[in-house]
Amino acid sequence: MSELFESVSINRLEVKNRFVRSATWEGMADEKGACTTQLIEYMRQLALGEVGLIISGHSYVLPAGQASFRQLGVYEDRLVPGLSDMAAAVHEAGGKIILQLAHAGCHADADLTGTEPAGPSPFTGKSGAACREMTRSEISETVEAFGLAAERAQKAGFDGVQLHAAHGYFLSQFLSPFYNRRTDSYGGSLENRARIVLETYHRVREAVGPEYPVLIKINSEDFVQGEGFTVSEMIQVSRRLKEAGLDAVEMSGGTQNSPAKLNPVRLGKIKTATDEVYYREAARAFKAQVGLPLILVGGIRSYEVAEALVQSGEADFIALSRPLIREPQLIKRWKSGDTARAACRSDNLCFRPAVEGKGLFCVVEAREADKRSENSSIPEKR
Repeated sequence: MSELFESVSINRLEVKNRFVRSATWEGMADEKGACTTQLIEYMRQLALGEVGLIISGHSYVLPAGQASFRQLGVYEDRLVPGLSDMAAAVHEAGGKIILQLAHAGCHADADLTGTEPAGPSPFTGKSGAACREMTRSEISETVEAFGLAAERAQKAGFDGVQLHAAHGYFLSQFLSPFYNRRTDSYGGSLENRARIVLETYHRVREAVGPEYPVLIKINSEDFVQGEGFTVSEMIQVSRRLKEAGLDAVEMSGGTQNSPAKLNPVRLGKIKTATDEVYYREAARAFKAQVGLPLILVGGIRSYEVAEALVQSGEADFIALSRPLIREPQLIKRWKSGDTARAACRSDNLCFRPAVEGKGLFCVVEAREADKRSENSSIPEKR
C-alpha cells in the first residue's frame, strides 16, 4: 500500500492516512456562528470520503474577529453543543477533526461585527475599510480568547486545534512587517512580531494540556510588495514553536493583499504536474531546518504528485481544500485505484453560493449533475 494510506500520529492522535482537508469558509453556520445541520452533514461527507484528518472552517474566537457571513464561531459556551454534534458526526463516520481557531484582525467585517476592525497597526485594505491599532489590553484579551476557544473545542470532542496564522489574518498580520508597524514589544524585530503567536500558543497549550494536538497554519511567505513575512522568518518562527511544544505545521502562503496569481486561492486550472505544489521550495527548506511534521497545502491536484511529496520527505501530510469541494469522495476514489487527477478547475465559483447564503459547493459539478439528470429523463428513441 502507498505511504499515503499509512496510519500516522500527531501527538497522541492517530490519523488513518496522510490526507488532510485544509480549512476554508463554508458559509454554512447560522448568523451567530452556531453549527447547523447543513455544516455538520458537510463535514460528515468528508469523513465518509476517507479524508484522514479534517480541519474545520476558520472559527472566530471573538465577535470582533468575524471575517465572513455565516462563519463558524467558537467565541462563547453556547456554541459548544453544535460543535459537539459536528465532532460526533465525523467520529461516527470514521474520521478525525480539528477545529481551526481564528481572528480576522484588520480584515474583520465591520458590518457583521458592528465594531471598527483592529489589528497590529492602522491599515486600509483593498475594500477601503479602515483598521485601527489594537491596545495592549486588547491584545491580551485576544490571546485569552484563543485559550478559551481551545477549551471549548476540547470540551466539544474535537481531536485537536489549529491556530490560523496565515493568509493575512490576525496572527499573520502580527508576523508580517507589511501589516505590523508597531514600535512596542509586539512590533519591529521578528522576535517582537512573533511574540503574540508564542503567547497564543502557550495559552492554548495551558488550556488543553500536553497530550492534545495543537497545530498552526502559517504562511511560507506573504508575496506582498515591499516588506512581508519571508521563508527565512517562517523557519525561525517554526523553530521557536517546535521548542515550545507545537505538534505540526500546515504551510500555505499569500494574503488578501498579494497579487491575484500569488494569493491563497489562486485562479486558473492546474494543467500539469509541473504546475502543482505552490510552496515546494519553502517546504524543502522547512523539512531540512525545522523537523516538525509538515502538512503541505496549495495547488496539489494529482495522486502521483502527492505520493512523490511524501516519498521524498518534502511533506508528511497532503492537504487539499478546493478539490474536496468538487469531490468529497476524492480520497476514497484514489484509494480504490482510480488515481485520475482531481476534477477541480480552481475557478473559485464555489464561493459564490456561500456569498449568497446557500453554503459552499462546486457550481460546475452542480451544473454537470443537472445535465446528467436532464439527459437521463429524455425518453429513448426506438
